[in-house]
Amino acid sequence: MSFRTALRALFFVFLGAGGATLRAQPLPEGFLCCNMRSDGSWISDVNYVDSSKQIVPVGTPVKATGYGRYRVFIEFDGKKQAIGNDYSRTVKMTEFAQRYIVPADPTKALPDMPRKVREAVVSARVTRGMTRAQVLMAVGYPIASATPDLDAPVWRYWTSRSAEYQVYWGADGRVESIFGAPATRALIELE
Repeated sequence: MSFRTALRALFFVFLGAGGATLRAQPLPEGFLCCNMRSDGSWISDVNYVDSSKQIVPVGTPVKATGYGRYRVFIEFDGKKQAIGNDYSRTVKMTEFAQRYIVPADPTKALPDMPRKVREAVVSARVTRGMTRAQVLMAVGYPIASATPDLDAPVWRYWTSRSAEYQVYWGADGRVESIFGAPATRALIELE
């Protein structure tokens, strides 16, 4: 048995029945849920603010082409990329894919938003008064390892490995405040 054949056999043993089930799931097609940052081939669920990465805008038409180990392979604008489930591994891969690839174009809601909220969404920032759906459109999902419950009163995000910020929700379900170091907040908060 060649090394390649042995490696392939080990891979399928590792995947087991779960891998077969995952391959049998329908692949989502639709629109990107939120502004995500790409290095040209990889989009991480942590969505760090990094000047070397390009923003793939909310509402970009996207199609899933397959699953890998903790990744969803996608195509948009003729480009192949992967969305990495780097920090939300408690979320099943099919659910993870459906978070990021939604059936309806979220940008259709932009004209009905207040100007400041619309500007925040388009510029991948957060501002007071946004709803949870608007924050998701602007900066993506908080990673499940830090915010396992999307109904939590605080969502935790990072702009880099060492720069965290938190979005606090008011009783009305809107952003009440954003907490973090001033330099971090300057990257993400629209005053």
